[in-house]
Amino acid sequence: MAQYQSVRTTTGVRAEIDAGLRAHMNKVYGTMSVGLAVTALMAWAIAGLTVTTDPSQAVVQLPNGALLNSFGQAIYLSPLRWLVIFAPLALVFGFGVAANKMSAAGLQLYFYVYAALMGLSLSSIFLVYTGFSIAQTFLITSIAFAGLSLYGYTTKKDISGWGSFLIMGVIGLIVASIVNLFLQSPAIMFAISAIGVLLFAGLTAYDTQKIKVEYIAHAQAMDGEWLGKSAIIGALNLYLDFINLFIFLLQLFGNRD
Repeated sequence: MAQYQSVRTTTGVRAEIDAGLRAHMNKVYGTMSVGLAVTALMAWAIAGLTVTTDPSQAVVQLPNGALLNSFGQAIYLSPLRWLVIFAPLALVFGFGVAANKMSAAGLQLYFYVYAALMGLSLSSIFLVYTGFSIAQTFLITSIAFAGLSLYGYTTKKDISGWGSFLIMGVIGLIVASIVNLFLQSPAIMFAISAIGVLLFAGLTAYDTQKIKVEYIAHAQAMDGEWLGKSAIIGALNLYLDFINLFIFLLQLFGNRD
C-alpha cells in the first residue's frame, strides 16, 4: 500500500510538472509573439514615416528610387543612425541586470521597449527589400523556427554541449558584423549571413531545450516571481533567435528590386 501511494504521488507530481511546463512554454511563446508583433509594427510604421512621394519634400533619393524626407535622413544617414543601430544591443546586454532588479511585470515592459527599439533599427529593410520578399522570408523563418524549436523541445538527446560553441560563434559574428559596417564587403556579408543562419538555427533548438530543462529543474521549488521572469528571459532568447534567423535569411535570399 505504501509503495502504491508513493507511485501515485510521484505520478501526480509528474502530471503537475507537465501541466506547468505546458503553461510555461505557452507564456514563453506568447510573450515572444507579442514582441515580434511590436517589432514588425514599429518597423513598418517608422519606414512609412521616413519616405515621401512628393519630390519637393525629399531630402535624399536612394539608389532604389525611394525618396527620404528629413526624418529618414536623420535616422538612416546622419550620425544618429549609430544610436539607432546600437541602442537595441545596449538594451539586450542590460537585460540580465534588469532581470535581477525588476519585477516580472517591469521586465516584461523592458522586453517590449526593447522589441520596439529593434523595430526602429530594422525599419530600413522596408526601404531595401520588396514587401513580398520580406513576407516570404518571414514565412520561411516561421516554419524553420517552429521545426527547430519543436526538435529542441521533444528530443531526448542532451544538446546542452552546443551552448559554448554557439555563443562563441555569435560573439565572433557580432565582431565581424561591426567590422563590416566600415568595410562594406559583399563577400564578408555573405559569409556572415550563411554562418549566422547555421548558428541561430542551432541556438533555436538549444534555447528551447534549455527553457524546458530549467523549468523542470526548478519545478518543485519555484515561486511565481521566478516563473514570470524565467518565461520573459526565455521569450527574449527565442525572440533573438527568430529575429537573427530572419535577418540572415533575408540578407541571403531577399529581393532588392
